[in-house]
Amino acid sequence: MNIYCSSALHQIQVAVHTTIEMMDKLKDDDLQKRPTPGKHSIRELLEHISIICKADALIADGASEESMSNFYAHISLKTLNEIKENLANNYQFLVSKYAQFTDEELEQDITSYWGVTYTRYEWLLEIVSHLYHHRGQLHAMLVHCCSLDPRVPLFE
Repeated sequence: MNIYCSSALHQIQVAVHTTIEMMDKLKDDDLQKRPTPGKHSIRELLEHISIICKADALIADGASEESMSNFYAHISLKTLNEIKENLANNYQFLVSKYAQFTDEELEQDITSYWGVTYTRYEWLLEIVSHLYHHRGQLHAMLVHCCSLDPRVPLFE
């Protein structure tokens, strides 16, 4: 694996690890909290975070809208342990997938079903930013809406 992918995957690992650390401060009862009416509950946000590595990797391979809808339809995680396990498994899926790409394959343009075109490597960077974005949302929800400071450093 090239150094750039290795570095990006390390940053994803940091996001995954710190998200799990925040989850370790929660109880299953906390999952139903919805800090803002009409927005995601903590469970819904965590479920989304847990599938990003795999969902975005599928999109980075050019998955169709129909196949992604089918993928999302089969996700139903109810407990913290299920979410943690899914997050860890999907991270490993991503690592395995990107470990096999050659430099030429990483430079290949892939167009998403909604029309955005990135190289495979740029899709990996998108996954980094996607995870960090939602991890920040989770932290803000816990601190500002649930009065729970998880005291987890978000960066190394």
